[in-house]
Amino acid sequence: MGILDLVKSRNKELEYMYDFDLIQDTSNKIHMKQLAIQTCINMIGRTISQSEFYVKKDKKIVKDEMYYRLNVRPNPNMSASQFWQTVVHKLIYDNECLIIQSDTEDLLIADSFTRVEYALVNDSFKDVTVKNFTFSRTFQMSDVIYLEYSNKKLSTLLNGLYDDYGELFGRIIEFQKRKNQIRGLVAVEAITDKSEERQEKLQNYINKIYNAFTHKSVAIVPQQKGFKLEEMKSNSQLQSVDEVAKVIDGFLNQVAKALGIPISLLHGDMADVEKPTRNYMTFCIDPFLKTIRDELNAKMIDKKEYLAGKKMEVKRVSYSNMFDVATAVDKLRASGAFNGNELREALGEERVDDPMMDKYFITKNYQESSEALKGGEKNEAQNQR
Repeated sequence: MGILDLVKSRNKELEYMYDFDLIQDTSNKIHMKQLAIQTCINMIGRTISQSEFYVKKDKKIVKDEMYYRLNVRPNPNMSASQFWQTVVHKLIYDNECLIIQSDTEDLLIADSFTRVEYALVNDSFKDVTVKNFTFSRTFQMSDVIYLEYSNKKLSTLLNGLYDDYGELFGRIIEFQKRKNQIRGLVAVEAITDKSEERQEKLQNYINKIYNAFTHKSVAIVPQQKGFKLEEMKSNSQLQSVDEVAKVIDGFLNQVAKALGIPISLLHGDMADVEKPTRNYMTFCIDPFLKTIRDELNAKMIDKKEYLAGKKMEVKRVSYSNMFDVATAVDKLRASGAFNGNELREALGEERVDDPMMDKYFITKNYQESSEALKGGEKNEAQNQR
């Protein structure tokens, strides 16, 4: 009777241990696709969010309600920086972005909408939803700001790249995890109860152990009565993870190329950073800003006003300050190519009302030799007097 009681006691312990979910499959997948996309989109979004949007009329900036909405607070729940970063994210990721204006003149970014296209009249947008609110009315194309990204196949490209890189990336991760895995064996004593229910519990427990060995870098098995754990040491040396980094960088580089971001700038290379920055601003940021500027001009400025000189402008962030170009500004001013106010505008500053800033000056070293000689003779005559 003592032996039977001992067997029953062990069986109860085994059954008790089967009920605990001690070995779990907590394998974490690295989202390489989201990492690459978010890295590129966030970089573009942060750059554009530093831009200043304004209406210029008669060579002066008009600071009105719309200026405040575009540069300070588009709506009660978003700052201008958050607003433009969201616009860029949707424009790149979804290939389109719809901005509507509420009755309180707030600028809202639509999360979803249905576009009805026509050939000869304005397209319309219905079922426009912002967060958890859906507008019941239909918006006309002339009443909204609708931005569309030029690369319609970007999402298809990214998905196709991810099918290849993702499979390779998954295989490398799986190989590295299995090669450096800590494994163990469990010896189970004989069980008198061979019912299907008991066998099923034992099989499920073994499956948990196998899944732990497959998906976890460290697989730990609880050792109790009736079980004997034996560790299997691997003789393989720790392998470098450079292959994993190369696959991630390869996918990131392809996404950057599709968006026009210089690879060296994306990886933070400090050698000769000026040229990649110039290319980044010219071939990546400027096309986005032109898309936004053209749409704002079409929807916010009347045709007659635009032809009369009133238009929307965008002052993007500069990668050089005025002290870096001081010598070039001096040459442009001294040669008479530009006046003071034109140079201020080129530097991103507002015009001033000083009449001297609207005049053109040419220093003697830029004048013709005869004029310079005459000027020298006049100065000499004045000195003699």
